[in-house]
Amino acid sequence: MLAVGSSYTGASAENGYRLWLRYDKVKDEARLKSYRSQINYFIVEGNTPTLEVARKELALGLVGLLDEPQLPWQKLQSGQGIVVAVLGQNAGIDREIKTEDAQKLRTEGYLLYKTGQKLLVIGKDDKGVLYGVFHLLRLIQTSQPLDNLHVVENPKLQRRILNHWDNLDRTVERGYAGFSIWNWHTLPDYLDPRYTDYARANASIGINGTVLTNVNANALVLRSDYLEKVKALADLFRPYNIKVYLTARFSAPIELGKLPTADPLDPAVQRWWKEKVDEIYRLMPDFGGFVVKANSEGQPGPQNYGRNHADGANLLADALAPHGGIVMWRAFVYSAEDATDRHKQAYNEFVPLDGSFRENVMVQVKNGPIDFQPREPAHPMFGVMRKTPLLMEFQITQEYLGQGTHLVYLAPMWKEVLDFEIDGKGTTVASSLIPHPSSLSAIAGVANIGNDFNWTGYHFAQANWYAFGRLAWDSDLSSEKIAEEWLRMTFSNDEKFVKTVKTIMLNSHETCVNYMTPLGLHHIMATGHHYGPGPWVGDLSRPEWNPTYYHRADEKGVGFDRTATGTNAVEQYTPAVREVFSSRKHCPEKYLLWFHHVGWTEKLASGKTLWEALCRRYHQGAADVDNMRRTWQTMEKEVDGQRFHEVDMMLQIQEKEAKWWRDACLTYFQTFSKMEIPKDLEQPAHDLEYYKSLDYPYSPGH
Repeated sequence: MLAVGSSYTGASAENGYRLWLRYDKVKDEARLKSYRSQINYFIVEGNTPTLEVARKELALGLVGLLDEPQLPWQKLQSGQGIVVAVLGQNAGIDREIKTEDAQKLRTEGYLLYKTGQKLLVIGKDDKGVLYGVFHLLRLIQTSQPLDNLHVVENPKLQRRILNHWDNLDRTVERGYAGFSIWNWHTLPDYLDPRYTDYARANASIGINGTVLTNVNANALVLRSDYLEKVKALADLFRPYNIKVYLTARFSAPIELGKLPTADPLDPAVQRWWKEKVDEIYRLMPDFGGFVVKANSEGQPGPQNYGRNHADGANLLADALAPHGGIVMWRAFVYSAEDATDRHKQAYNEFVPLDGSFRENVMVQVKNGPIDFQPREPAHPMFGVMRKTPLLMEFQITQEYLGQGTHLVYLAPMWKEVLDFEIDGKGTTVASSLIPHPSSLSAIAGVANIGNDFNWTGYHFAQANWYAFGRLAWDSDLSSEKIAEEWLRMTFSNDEKFVKTVKTIMLNSHETCVNYMTPLGLHHIMATGHHYGPGPWVGDLSRPEWNPTYYHRADEKGVGFDRTATGTNAVEQYTPAVREVFSSRKHCPEKYLLWFHHVGWTEKLASGKTLWEALCRRYHQGAADVDNMRRTWQTMEKEVDGQRFHEVDMMLQIQEKEAKWWRDACLTYFQTFSKMEIPKDLEQPAHDLEYYKSLDYPYSPGH
């Protein structure tokens, strides 16, 4: 189990530290008897560092799950057991594998077979072995039968990366689980046991990369002494098949190299980056590369020198290319100079550059065109840049989704984007990430991890870390399957518990959208910290920083007209998608106010006026949170006391804040609609001035 012998487990065994890697004895006696009859030994062939990690994990898992502390290992025994090997390393084992299955395996892939008296875990390479071992342990943890086991698995995407928005002073931008787990002061000499458990947790769900530092970058991390600290983490993570990446501050040649410029076309600047990258690879031969945020929200970039994004990305790509590194250049850009629509700017800046980037450059695109909102349509850039590989950027930390106190399971939101058809011909966003000729494919998630005992600040926030990894490995997995796996591994295999709490999780995203931003409303959170509602804010210096910019409420109606009669942002989508979003009749209601300014008295498909529909959506969201808590309270006997009560307290907070959102937003929008909230609905507890007066200057993650 996690943190054996470490101080993190403390007196309570149920503080959440073990995440989903809880190798407790299987409770189902019949299933336990079956497992024991099929496993009386195991052997892991080979001796690479990764195979050694797999061997230790399998031993740890089997000893705990089967309650068999004397289970033989390393030496082949008679009877039934587990044989773990790399494909092609054991001719006898290879003969037991179907040729067509072996031919399907790609890098990091694996097979799980039940053949004769043996359970086989066969990896295409040692990385595949590690992932296969975790898959087998997951089956046992979730009490699945092994009798007819036949699994062939390959990752859909090559690079599956966590982006930490962690600063060198250990604060975490948009972090709600304490301080950064990276203690730069004690590195490289002290390696906290938590670093190893972090690697194990990520490897168990297929994550193979980590960006250690914030996209709002600090050049200091590229200084030689800090690179030694980074090396210590890279060395520790390597056996778990996790590469380290760093954020590169574009002005580093000035700040560290004392050059007068960071112009990407300046030979001295090019030389500085080449020498810095060479230094990095001498320390870390498998270094992954750089993530760059440039010319966005005050970050320096190539546009400071009259150059474009391709010029900036190619500068770093040329330095990384000889070593096999990549550049992940973020497309999150917007500026006060663009007076039309923030929705359009990333597309306008990057699509004309398609084909101008080096082969080892990926453009990192957020799932939607604004900024990780509770619901957004898919970003119009997906499927458009045919000559440049795009990588998806999701946000696991809940910046706009209740932050650290709301139960919001994000897999349904991510699936909505991944499964979105971008051309009317069946091409989904997920499939568009895969087939680029350069073979580069990737997905990134902004981490929700901190140094709290339970890693994520809220037990149910762990599910989003888990879900990101599982979807990064296989985007075809359903939200329901992932939720069920996580519940069984984290809490209980009790069927009543799993069925009941899975329903809470699967409905939680829609519930959150309803009490925050229903019907396509967006970015109406309070500014800066983004905690709580602030649809009335309209006095900030840049128009696109104001919530009023996004909802555009007036006496006639509410919503942002992005059709041809407005900013025409719909023009950036393919014709099939454009036709749907442009049509007031056919635009899905969940995106309605994103693309249309709709009259308060206009009838929706439900027959209700927009105002009544808005009121009832807000109230439904708040009511559903009440139901979530009442349902959770029926599970008290199914969950350990500590985690039950901690979740219950969080749900109390969510109840209060859902009603706050409901009442504050409806009280504000009522000033434009001039219409009553339906009498059968609970009326706001306070007037608008009260909600405007609320102030939270020290909200976490600011």
